[in-house]
Amino acid sequence: MADLFDKAKNYTIAKDAIKLGIYPYFRALSDTEGAVARFEGKDVVMIGSNNYLGLTTDPRVRQAAIDAVNRYGTSVTGSRFLNGTLELHLELDKRLAKFVGKEAALVFSTGYQTNVGTISALVGKGDYVIIDKDDHASIVDGCSMARGEMRRFRHNDISSLDTLLSQLPADAGKLVIVDGVYSMGGDIAPLPEIVEICKRHGARIMVDDAHGIGVTGGGRGTAHHFGLTDEVDLIMGTFSKSFASIGGFIAGSEEVVHYIQHNARALIFSAALPAPQAAAALAALDIMETEPQHVERMWENAEYMRAGLKKLGYDTGPSNTPIIPVVLRDDLRTAIAWHALIEEGVYTNPVVPPGVPPGQSLLRTSYMATHEREHLDRALRAFKIVGERLDFIPVQAEAVSAAGD
Repeated sequence: MADLFDKAKNYTIAKDAIKLGIYPYFRALSDTEGAVARFEGKDVVMIGSNNYLGLTTDPRVRQAAIDAVNRYGTSVTGSRFLNGTLELHLELDKRLAKFVGKEAALVFSTGYQTNVGTISALVGKGDYVIIDKDDHASIVDGCSMARGEMRRFRHNDISSLDTLLSQLPADAGKLVIVDGVYSMGGDIAPLPEIVEICKRHGARIMVDDAHGIGVTGGGRGTAHHFGLTDEVDLIMGTFSKSFASIGGFIAGSEEVVHYIQHNARALIFSAALPAPQAAAALAALDIMETEPQHVERMWENAEYMRAGLKKLGYDTGPSNTPIIPVVLRDDLRTAIAWHALIEEGVYTNPVVPPGVPPGQSLLRTSYMATHEREHLDRALRAFKIVGERLDFIPVQAEAVSAAGD
């Protein structure tokens, strides 16, 4: 007789990596000040964070969360549908809509729930949801939970999208979903071409801008970056990156957001975002609206590192954002490189299949407004040492910092 738990007993890959001393996941940080973290007893330069604007340690954001705890407590203990909506949530809804240029917005407790709730509410029987093959897992899960049918097109391949849409019934509802900024490759979706194709086929467009809000378009996201805010139907964002909190939101027309509000099970049957997280997101939004220098500094740091890594000889993939992958391709060597960089005092994120396609394992690096030049130079020196030792790059006579130095 089969035992449901046999799969757990036979799952050994993670335990094997632990025995080898190269298991990189669920490892605890004991402290972090943003640009530098404390990892297993040593200080490391943190280039594995989504804290793009460095606001998690901004005293104004911290104080906003503290004040909210003192006023509201630690939890609302109910869903927004029933007893969990605070004035803070309504203020955040309203201000986020204005920030991204939409009529209305709705805050969920996590970014994952935002995608799952939105997609499963909108895509019903007889409808189609069409997604990029590199879309985030929360989008895939939302499609799986929806009653409509899912189709996938090749990553950023406009002809693939066009062909797929042309094969669907003209009278069916269609929703195309793309990431604004892809979280592994660091590349931006070609929204102008996507918008044109969707209009031609009568499809609606949703952009998951979890990694775009606070980064592209002066911080207002990928649709704003391309001047297409009015052409994109739905904009999704999260608070766990630039907003220095946790949570997510969907923004669009008042009519559509109202419908999602009353049909998204992930919203209706989940406790609402706690007040400290809402207050922190509002404080971060204040800073994004009034202090553009944080976005500018983040981009300066990203371009410095992109130039430096390329000069060393690393493959940084299609990245054109502060997410810069170092593509190493081999799973085991990627884990070994992660460990070697930790030993040199640099924290990255190793990503292997299924997080990336087979043969595309990489170290995901990302850069913040709060990185100082000394942090970035230390990271480049570590990449040089590790790359030469592991034969990822040619041995060079002199250290490399950034292009032009």
